[in-house]
This record gives sequence, C-alpha cells and structure tokens, in this order.
Amino acid sequence: MKPTLQLQIGQQLTMTPQLQQAIRLLQLSTLDLRMEIQQAVENNPLLELEDGAEDFSADEPEGDADGDMELERDDALDDLVEGPVETDSDWDDLYVGQSSAGGAGEGDDADAWQQRHANPVTLLEHLEWQLNLTPMSDRDRVIAQIILEALDERGYVTVPLDDLLATAEAQIADPDDPVEEDEILAVLHRLQQFDPVGVASRDLAECLGVQLAQLPADTAHLDTAGAILEHQEFLEKHDYAGLRRALGVGEADLVEALALLRTLDPAPGQQIGGEDVDYAVPDVVVRAHRGGWRVELNEEVLPKVNLHAQYAHMARQVGGEDGQYLRNCMQEAKWFLKSLQSRNDTLLKVASRIVEVQQDFFNYGEEAMKPLVLADIAEAVEMHESTISRVTNQKFMLTPRGVFELKYFFSSHVDTDGGGECSSTAIRAIIKKLVAAENPRKPLSDNKLANLLNDQGIKVARRTVAKYREAMRIPSSSSRKRLV
Repeated sequence: MKPTLQLQIGQQLTMTPQLQQAIRLLQLSTLDLRMEIQQAVENNPLLELEDGAEDFSADEPEGDADGDMELERDDALDDLVEGPVETDSDWDDLYVGQSSAGGAGEGDDADAWQQRHANPVTLLEHLEWQLNLTPMSDRDRVIAQIILEALDERGYVTVPLDDLLATAEAQIADPDDPVEEDEILAVLHRLQQFDPVGVASRDLAECLGVQLAQLPADTAHLDTAGAILEHQEFLEKHDYAGLRRALGVGEADLVEALALLRTLDPAPGQQIGGEDVDYAVPDVVVRAHRGGWRVELNEEVLPKVNLHAQYAHMARQVGGEDGQYLRNCMQEAKWFLKSLQSRNDTLLKVASRIVEVQQDFFNYGEEAMKPLVLADIAEAVEMHESTISRVTNQKFMLTPRGVFELKYFFSSHVDTDGGGECSSTAIRAIIKKLVAAENPRKPLSDNKLANLLNDQGIKVARRTVAKYREAMRIPSSSSRKRLV
C-alpha cells in the first residue's frame, strides 16, 4: 500500500499546566491547601502573605513592549468558574484570609510550659512515671517494665504469662535465683493498682474485678456484681434467667448489680493519651438568615496571598534574564491566584446548591434528608460530575447541627408508597430513633423494624434494614436485649 496523507478536523481538550493546577487545587482539603499556598509563596517571589499589599495591576500598561503580561484565556479553565478573572482585576481583593496574630507578651518559659502541657502523655509514659515513684526492687522493676511494654491501648496485657516469664528470665539471667511465675503475678497485681485502676489486666473479668475491689465494702450489690463476673457465659448469651438461677438472686438484685458493673470502665487504658485527634476544618459556613440559610466561605482558615508590588514593578522595568525570570514568576503567580479564585467560586456554588436542596435537613434534622446524587448537583450548576466529586471530597461544612463533610449530603433513595422517594440517610435516622425508643427487654428485630418503616410508607426489605443497622454499628436484637 502507498503511504498517504489525510487531513482530519476534530476537537479535544488539552490539559494545560494551568488547568491541571486548577483541578489539583480544587480537590485539596483546607489543610493541604494551606501547605500548598505556603509552598507557592516560598517558591515564587511574586507571591507574598503580607497584608495590605499594593495593587499594581490597574497601573500596568496594556501590551508592554517586553511581552504582554495579560494571561491568555484557557476555555477549559474558564468553564470551572462563572466568568473569567481578568488579569487587570484587583488582585489584592482576590483572596481574603486571616491576618497573622502575634504572640507578644509570652516569654520562652510560657511557651515551654504550654508545649509541655499541651501534648498528652501516652499510657506507657503515664504508667512508667508512676513506676519510677513506686518503691520496688530492681528485679521487680525489670518485670514491671516488661509487663508495661506488653499492654495494648485499652491497658490489657496482650502477652501470655509464659512469654512474660520467659522474657523476664532472659533479661534477669540469674541462674541461682530464676524468675518464677508467682513473681510475675505479684508485680502484675501491683501494677493493676496504678492509675487508671484496672490496667495490666488479662481479660475483662479481671479488669472489672480489680475496679470492684476498689469500691467501699458497704457498696450495695457489690458481692452480686463480683459473682456475675464468674458467670460470663450467661451474659454472653443474654440468659438472665439462667444467671439468676446460678447466683440465687431475684431480678431486682440482678438489675442493680448489672447497673453497678456498667459504672466501671472496661478499657481503662483509653483514659490516658491516645492518638492525636484530627479536627475537621470547615471550608463552608451555613448560618440562619431571615428565615432561610446563608452559605459563606470560611475565609478565616486560609492565609491571605497577594502579588508582591515591588517585584511586579521590577518585572516591568528589568531586562535580560532577570527580567524574564520575574515575568515568568508573574505569570505563574497570576495563574495560581486565578486557580484559588476558581476553587472558591466552585466550592461556594456547589455548597449553596446542596443547602438549597437539603433545606429540610437544616430545619428538621436527618429524618428530613432528601435523596441526592452527584449528577443532580452537576446538572444544577452546569458542571461535570467529576468536578462535583473533587469539590465535595475532604471539604467540610459548619452548620448549626454540626460539622459535616459535603459528601454526607449525598445518598441513594428508596421508593415510598406515595410514589415519592426517601433518602437512605433519613431511613438510617428513623431506624436509630426506633431502636433508641424500644423496650430493652423486647428489642425490635430487623423484620419488625422493616414493618414499622413500611407502616410509614417506606418500602424497605428486612435485609436492607440489617445492612443499615450494621453500618451504624447497632447490635442485633438479641445482643441489645437487656434487663435495664
């Protein structure tokens, strides 16, 4: 075959660096965006975080001889925002954020004290601190350290007694006086009296038993509560009749003894330390306003970023390689600010539409949540579903009802008898409400919950109820059965 040339006309979207930057900023969380802004300021001398930066754009001549500094429009990027951002706009007003607050008046001692007391100690550190204050032989101290290092986050010993013994023998290594099991148990029982009481226990019964032993001897139903711990098999099966027979007590005494056990802590180690909590930083704030709801961006969580006026002036005056470098930085800075504005406009537009659709949720709560999918919002704001997905990912909304991720407001639907639709979020809220109001002696089964929902006109099968219940970590009806 002869090689030939063919001319074809077509359209395709080119992912320019500017468009890639806009999309990347769009999907960043607030904390990640703060780091991105900080990095951009450090890498680009044309960006600064100072307040009140001079606006130079209005004085910049159009069609400069060294090269037109006005950005070329990218249609694909402009589609992300409602109207393009002109290059001669007020860049100082483009991104408003919080001003930095100084820490005047606090000395080094105050900072050291705050840092020391702001960081919570771990459970191991808390127990080692008590161990150092406890009179104990060097031999027992080695055993105690071995036990403490074998605790999990709940404060339970995770290593069998034989392994603890073997480790102690290896570390002490005294052939004339080998470590015995009774020594391990003696140190173990001593550690169980540390704060919080019950740490270094080997199982739940031992943990609760140690805490019971700390109560005054005249505590009501103390003996019955201790006896219950010796018959856990009845508790696991919720066989309260069998438990009463085994203990030889009446129902009233059993109820009071179980109530006493519930006042104890089954995981005492979790009182101390723990993992650092990651707090959700709201990107959008929703407030009640004149009978409706106002949606605003949370402008206090991001630093204010502007173009550097002095370097911008130099970019127009300096020639050669230095001038070209500054002009390149100028263009990158303007694209970065335009991408930030694009992110803000898109986020506000999407959040406003979500609030408009879910007004009943803000007025009445979860049970009034409406079904909503990404396509609904995408159609309303005239954007692609992938854009909506990026906007709602790791973005949070502060409302009078709490802080929610934007994705929380999206849910599938279930048909109703009236021909309408009910949100799966609303169904879960109804199930949770029904379970909270049930008789603990006769908890509602999944089949009964399904019937109650059907009575309200919501068509849902028993297996669907079970799926929602398990997703909310609500135990089965047999596990929820209680005497009190």
